[in-house]
Amino acid sequence: MVNVNQKTTVTDIGFTHEEFAALLDKYDYHFSPGDIVPGTVFSIEPRGALIDIGAKTAAFIPIQEMSINRVDNPEEVLQSNETREFFILTDENEDGQLTLSIRRIEYMRAWERVRQLQAEDATVRSGVFATNRGGALVRIEGLRGFIPGSHISTRKPKEDLVGEELPLKFLEVDEERNRLVLSHRRALVERKMNRLEVGEVVIGTVRGIKPYGAFIDIGGVSGLLHISEISHEHIDTPHSVFNVNDELKVMIIDLDAERGRISLSTKQLEPEPGDMIKNRDVVFDKAEEMAAKYREQMLAKQQGLTLETTESAEATAAELEDIPSATEEPEVPAATEEPEVPATEAEEAEATTAETEPVAESVEPVAETAEPVAETVEPVAEVAEPAVETAEPAVETAEPVAEVAEPVAEAVESVAEATPETEEKLTEEVSSVSEA
Repeated sequence: MVNVNQKTTVTDIGFTHEEFAALLDKYDYHFSPGDIVPGTVFSIEPRGALIDIGAKTAAFIPIQEMSINRVDNPEEVLQSNETREFFILTDENEDGQLTLSIRRIEYMRAWERVRQLQAEDATVRSGVFATNRGGALVRIEGLRGFIPGSHISTRKPKEDLVGEELPLKFLEVDEERNRLVLSHRRALVERKMNRLEVGEVVIGTVRGIKPYGAFIDIGGVSGLLHISEISHEHIDTPHSVFNVNDELKVMIIDLDAERGRISLSTKQLEPEPGDMIKNRDVVFDKAEEMAAKYREQMLAKQQGLTLETTESAEATAAELEDIPSATEEPEVPAATEEPEVPATEAEEAEATTAETEPVAESVEPVAETAEPVAETVEPVAEVAEPAVETAEPAVETAEPVAEVAEPVAEAVESVAEATPETEEKLTEEVSSVSEA
């Protein structure tokens, strides 16, 4: 018997089993609620399915979270070995299992889609699946939408709308409040408005009467004939003029596509004020003729506004051209340049000087008067005084004209100086006569 000594060699790997487990935990995926992750279906159960998303334990998706719509069987949505995206709905439970959802992903994408449709002002079609006291319920992109009764434009009772597909416009899209409100009336009005024009005469039927006016059905859409637009004469209540189911000719005076409203008028069709009350047939017979006049007036008014706007723009442009540039320096006159005196000022100066000349001339007769007799000496002084007084108006005349004030003053001074000399000369002549 041969004994063979066998040695067992233990290889040192450098870490323990505990360290290896800790390393695996360090690099394990950590999932949080709200994450969207890929997963593979590996088991379908009656009330849900097990999904492999790479976690330690298979995640679970309940049947109520498989679609935004009602699901009775998981296989309606999921197939074995199918890979798709899932929304992590809740954190791990006590067994380490995550709860997933497809419904949340569809929900977020549906709201994004309806917001886009609202921004585009798109018209959508959807079937009514239920009604209640306030209106009707429809589904848009899987979301439940509500149509208020006031925005349902049909002669049918609301209960008869179930299963009927309606064209709809968005009124309100609010994800935070979970509100999706739509309008059937607005969709119909928009479609109808594409064929209607302001100033057009249409035939309608009275469908409702309120204290403030009457609602007229014109080809499947409702327009308001306000009490102020029935006649030029005062009306206490629309009931005194109309009855339900009356057929009328009305003119469209406003189209509000955004709010889905059509405003109507019979007042503008009256040949004479009050004809709508006194003789309705005359109004209807001449409706087209009166509507044509109304359109002409509106056209002239629009053209007048356009002309005024154009003239205003041209005037503004002309004013802007006269405004100097912000960087333009004002012109400074040369230091040696003498300011030019206007011709009118020079003429005023000459006229003022001319007025002072008679003052000097009036002094000469004084000397001639003093020669004959000595008795004229006393009048000499009196004659000289008027000469001085005559000079005063010249000063007053010169006051309003600032530019020629100095020349006038000089002329006055010369007159004043001439007068005393004349007096002295006369005195000497009188003395010589007395001695003789």
